[in-house]
Amino acid sequence: MRVVIAGQGCTGLPLAVRAAEAGHRVIGYDVDEHRIKRLTVGESDVEDVPAGRLRPLLEDGSYLPSADPSDVAGFDIAVITVPTPLRDGVPDLSPIEDSAALLAPHLRPGAGVVLESTGYPGTTEELLAPLLEAGSGLTAGRDFHLGCSPERIDPGNPVWRLENTPKVVSGIDPASLAVVEGFYGGLVERTVPVSSCREAELTKLLENAFRQVNVALVNELAMFAHDLGIDVWTAIDAAATKPFGHLRFTPGPGAGGPCLPIDPTHLPWRTERALGRSFRFVELANDVNGHMPDYVVRRLAAALDDRRCPVEGSRVLLLAPAQPGCAGGARETPAARIAELLVRMGAEVRVADPRVVVGVHVPEPVVPGPRAAGHAPYGDPSAAVRRVEASPQELAAADAVVLLADHDEVDHEAVTTHARYVLDCRRRPAPGATVEVL
Repeated sequence: MRVVIAGQGCTGLPLAVRAAEAGHRVIGYDVDEHRIKRLTVGESDVEDVPAGRLRPLLEDGSYLPSADPSDVAGFDIAVITVPTPLRDGVPDLSPIEDSAALLAPHLRPGAGVVLESTGYPGTTEELLAPLLEAGSGLTAGRDFHLGCSPERIDPGNPVWRLENTPKVVSGIDPASLAVVEGFYGGLVERTVPVSSCREAELTKLLENAFRQVNVALVNELAMFAHDLGIDVWTAIDAAATKPFGHLRFTPGPGAGGPCLPIDPTHLPWRTERALGRSFRFVELANDVNGHMPDYVVRRLAAALDDRRCPVEGSRVLLLAPAQPGCAGGARETPAARIAELLVRMGAEVRVADPRVVVGVHVPEPVVPGPRAAGHAPYGDPSAAVRRVEASPQELAAADAVVLLADHDEVDHEAVTTHARYVLDCRRRPAPGATVEVL
């Protein structure tokens, strides 16, 4: 089949490559021309798709990355995998609308469209279907197939990959479900059909709300435990030995990446508008996780004061600001808020992402400069936040190093050897006199 995957990030690229490996002719479409240029020469910013896996598909023509809308013509199946970010705290579904406008003119009778992007329950039928129908003159269900199969990508996970992670599938009618399940059945080991697109969409939100709520629980526990003089990590490790009724979650500087805290926000947004009722658990979890960067800065300021080094005028190195796995980990990173607060307090802030050093592309900006404070945006030579390498010299020159994400590429031995003080938000370096765990 001729397959179009709209969006070539953490979700779309692995799906496009897997479909090409399964024998389909795949167009990987993305509006980011820089990303397409890199993919065209076999360079990937997604850890799950190394160059050695990508280049043979480019060479035999089974995978074509493109930013040209005309290349999507003639598709049998199109899958929408674009991000749905937050804009002022509200889910922005315009990327899905743009994808519908891209695909609709090329819809043919018998073709199928699948939504993998996160949306509120009803997105497929209430938003996507009318747009496709208006742009094509066809009717969903009667003339073309339409379904939802929410993404379940865990970037960088060596155990659970696209192929062996059960895939939830749905359709707006039995024929659409059969088409969607047939397509994914050739790509993954197991499909999980559900009764409607709304159930599939809610499945995705349930999965990420579960994570958001539990991350918020341990984050709040970490704050209280520190004030009570209790080692929360010892309690977390001990609780994890229980073989039933418990899953291990760990504290951090705040939720970030391509899913959290974005996806769970679709639930309270939808329930408020459709039912006039708040979704209290998710809203509380969002609030707790959203204030973790503020807590990190308070802990850092207190530690610097104890060392007779006020935040104002200090040099702080933020290490590993983006989530591991792919460039999408830079989205909604708590490092942005941490950097902004520190700059406002007068600190000289530098940021080092080890994936840049090892050659994996992380697009600017990873940490935007605080425009509201009158500073230039991150990436500008005069910006208040500078990108550096985590060299021994940079580690030693910093008054404090803040380890934000759990990257295997971080040289933790070098951090503990050269840094004068480390606030470790992930409990990775070996404990020592210079290392304080969040």
